[in-house]
Amino acid sequence: MTNQTVKLDILSDPICPWCYIGKASLDRALAEIPDHPFVIEFHPFQLNPDMPAEGMDRRAYLEAKFGGKQGAARAYAPIVEHAEAAGLTLNLDKIQRTPNTLDAHRLIHWAGIEGRQYAAKAALFQAYFVDGRDIGDHEVLCDLADSLGMDASVVMKLLSSDADREDIRRRDAHSREMGVNSVPTFIVAGKHAVPGAQSAELWQKVIKEIQEQSADWPTSSP
Repeated sequence: MTNQTVKLDILSDPICPWCYIGKASLDRALAEIPDHPFVIEFHPFQLNPDMPAEGMDRRAYLEAKFGGKQGAARAYAPIVEHAEAAGLTLNLDKIQRTPNTLDAHRLIHWAGIEGRQYAAKAALFQAYFVDGRDIGDHEVLCDLADSLGMDASVVMKLLSSDADREDIRRRDAHSREMGVNSVPTFIVAGKHAVPGAQSAELWQKVIKEIQEQSADWPTSSP
């Protein structure tokens, strides 16, 4: 057992299915080792930074990105397989729109200030992948904020303003400048990058290795 804390920075997007799967695997590892050393913080990374503010029709988005319906089906086959293996529900047929996620990232940031960031990320994944809700819609985001115990009226005022909009864009751009080009990307102790949705077993191994370290680890953010 160790009292040492290690920063685990996670770059992800709430509409990224691999991020959803990766978080589920991490959750399982953390549940297996409750005295884990991680202090976790999520950071913004938009899969589609140039998405129109109102989002776009989901079918049109997938067919444009993957070259047609069959291409989209091929691309999502391994995602569905891995999600099922992780015990997750993916109701992809419920998703009508692919949103711009800038405002969702703003909500994640504000939730973090109140110590509710991890719960906010889980709520957004649930809303998008399970319930098929438009997480670019301000009413949806305020409803999620309310479910987290946040003040929905304050969140609506913030969403209606430019609060933290440029900060989120700047942090997203900084990650790309640092070489991150896909998510999820996990950064352990500010220096060890672990890209992709990893297994719970890998995270358990990482945690145990950290706990066995005798030297101090840096804890800075990326």
